[in-house]
Amino acid sequence: MKEHQGSGPLDMVTHTFSRIMMWAPFFIVLIILYEVVMRYFFAAATLWVNEMSLWIAGGIYLSAGLYAMLQRSHIRIFIIYDMVPLWLRRVFDLLSTLCVGIFAFATIWGGFGEAKAKFWRWETFGTAFDPPIPATNKPLILTMLLFLGLQAVSNLVRDWPAAAWVRKLFDVVVSVVIVGLASTAAYRLFIVPPEGNAVPLRWQIGIGIFLGGAVVLVIYGLIRDFNKTPTPISEMDEIEEEVQIIKGQVDRQPEIPDEILTGTPPKDND
Repeated sequence: MKEHQGSGPLDMVTHTFSRIMMWAPFFIVLIILYEVVMRYFFAAATLWVNEMSLWIAGGIYLSAGLYAMLQRSHIRIFIIYDMVPLWLRRVFDLLSTLCVGIFAFATIWGGFGEAKAKFWRWETFGTAFDPPIPATNKPLILTMLLFLGLQAVSNLVRDWPAAAWVRKLFDVVVSVVIVGLASTAAYRLFIVPPEGNAVPLRWQIGIGIFLGGAVVLVIYGLIRDFNKTPTPISEMDEIEEEVQIIKGQVDRQPEIPDEILTGTPPKDND
């Protein structure tokens, strides 16, 4: 499958952070290898590898779902989708996007208070290594769900495709929302943190870098692709894809002379 690069501010953020997270499994393999060597060759097992791998794996899981949404590789019942006309496919797309949006909104609405409390008191895992998994992963879940819902709408706008003014208006609104949320989070984190704030300074700096990077990517994507017409995604089933591949291979085959095909090869003039 060819990777879909996307276009616009939201796709820029999703694609960039997803590409960064693609290196996380390699890091998990390295630290587990380190644990195996230390445990069985030096009898000095670590206290941090298991929790660190769980911590990073949670982020990989969340970013993988967002990347799958960007690539349009989520599950779809093609046996029904491919049989209906185009207008009904658009209805299905609208309903699926609506369901994703409702799920994301309901989860964020119901989990915001808990995530906020875990973050500000910097809740840890309660083990010997004691990483702040609840304090970081719970807000990350809600953040990814927000981007997931926005990404679903972005796909809908670009895949139909919508009119240019609809796409541009959506990109501007998304950019304003992301920049506004990032600015609000930075203001609450650095300017007026609540009472009982226990977030370490190094984590505040790291989160600030993350927020600043998201804002830069959004602005860059908006400027770069504002007048760019996105290429609609044309999906075809596996059989049609195999037919296209075979047809391309046949087209590249060299032409065989009629004499050989009829079983009468040309005579040697010598």
